[in-house]
Amino acid sequence: MKRTHLPLNALRVFDAAARHLSFTRAADELAVTPAAVGQQIRALEDVLGVVLFRRTPKGLELTDEAEAGLDPLREGFLRFEESVQAMQAGQSSSNYALAAPREFYAQWLAPRLAAFRKAHPEVRIQIAADEDADFTEANLDLAVRLIEGPGELEGVQLEASRRVIVTAPDAPPGWITWPTYPAPEGEKVALSVGSAGQALSSALAGLGRAWLPLPLVAEALADGRLVALNEPEDCRRAYWLVAPRPQWRQKKVKALVDFLAGC
Repeated sequence: MKRTHLPLNALRVFDAAARHLSFTRAADELAVTPAAVGQQIRALEDVLGVVLFRRTPKGLELTDEAEAGLDPLREGFLRFEESVQAMQAGQSSSNYALAAPREFYAQWLAPRLAAFRKAHPEVRIQIAADEDADFTEANLDLAVRLIEGPGELEGVQLEASRRVIVTAPDAPPGWITWPTYPAPEGEKVALSVGSAGQALSSALAGLGRAWLPLPLVAEALADGRLVALNEPEDCRRAYWLVAPRPQWRQKKVKALVDFLAGC
């Protein structure tokens, strides 16, 4: 069913003028001139094909046609307000939907979300299975991605963009290659995998050496499960916390972003 185009601004002016029975007082409420109110009312009358106000010695009066439509109009404005409040309710919601690479979630994000929930025990968090899930389709609030920058999204970098070559103690010298950080050209490849998580698991299992983002391996390097074969070096990709601008502006999202960015 095709919806009729509604002159909402003119209807809002009509509502104010009807309440005050004065173009001047309606203009004061709406922060416009009385002439602008009169122009909107005349335009609305032209669209509707009816007269809305009569001028009498006592002032303005509503016509029968105006009286007939006033209550449904005000009910409609009330429903508009309820609709806006419903759409804004997510800003104060305690439910979060996030997407993140599994390996980054395990090594970095999960402990920090636990600390966030300790400070905000009412919070509920849902982690999406697909780190590259579409924000709209998955109804996501935020996503963590290993990228060079946020692009068209709003974002904050969670860790420095650094990578390091790691291997398990006594592992054979072959390389574990994966799409983001493949093995150096000409080097012997022992294993090809599809993600940072698989590369990390393979290195921990002693299958070879691999380039990996420093945040993923910091704990394993500290406890000796992995050893570094070079000094960590700067690179182009880092873990970014990103979201489209409407989500980014929500109060609940700002709270979590500020917490994670400060960790």
